[in-house]
Amino acid sequence: MRSRERLLEQLHQAADDGLVAADALEMIEGVFQVAEMQVRDIMIPRSAMVVIEEDAPLDEILRTVVRSGHSRFPVVSDGRNRVEGILLAKDLLRHCGDPREEASLDLEDILRPAVMIPESKRLNVLLRDFRRNHNHMAIVVDEYGGVAGLVTIEDVLEQIVGEIDDEYDVDDEAYNILPHGQDRYTIKALTPIEDFNERFGTEYSDDEYDTVGGLVLKAFGHLPKRGEVVDVDRFRFKVLHANNRRIGLLEMRILPEEEVAAEDGGGDDQAAGNDA
Repeated sequence: MRSRERLLEQLHQAADDGLVAADALEMIEGVFQVAEMQVRDIMIPRSAMVVIEEDAPLDEILRTVVRSGHSRFPVVSDGRNRVEGILLAKDLLRHCGDPREEASLDLEDILRPAVMIPESKRLNVLLRDFRRNHNHMAIVVDEYGGVAGLVTIEDVLEQIVGEIDDEYDVDDEAYNILPHGQDRYTIKALTPIEDFNERFGTEYSDDEYDTVGGLVLKAFGHLPKRGEVVDVDRFRFKVLHANNRRIGLLEMRILPEEEVAAEDGGGDDQAAGNDA
């Protein structure tokens, strides 16, 4: 560890002297960081996974493929508790367009085996395995063998080359919930639901979702895009940042009691839309 710290000090000095580019230094630091991180630190949680049900009809599968823009999909059964395999969009599309092939298609015949890994697996080891076995996705399981989430090779590489941030991203992980004026907050989607409960005096269960993002995702009923809005009880959430796999950052406003009462009077517990 001491030699690593000494090396990083020398690299920082070299960067200060203009001998090493700043982005190159960041990538070197990312390589060191990957060696210390575990899969649980970066995985896409189960509640945010875009999956295909084993018994879903072909038209529903195609809609999921087109809308998500992904190339790989876990195929699940038993309410996401069991992953039957991985569906590659290119494998599916080879059988589309011919009515006879579509009618005789058995999804099980074109699935690739799912790679299962523990939450504790080191990222540098995972990256090596991805490269060696030519895999791009792995299913993460918890200590009881249940599905905890998924991770892709892109997720690991982002730890080295970095993500593309926008003006809404919050970099310091110590600040998951940031107040912004009267009853307004910026909240990271990966904020544990128990932290949210403690901060706002709520009692949302962590049996179904572990994070605020999971709570909001359930309320939407789909993976939302930036700018979409949903109400959950007395809270109004607006998506500030999301990619095609997960929600990143949320703006939350605590609704006045009269506004909550008015909406309850309309018979809707939740409402979704595009306006804050």
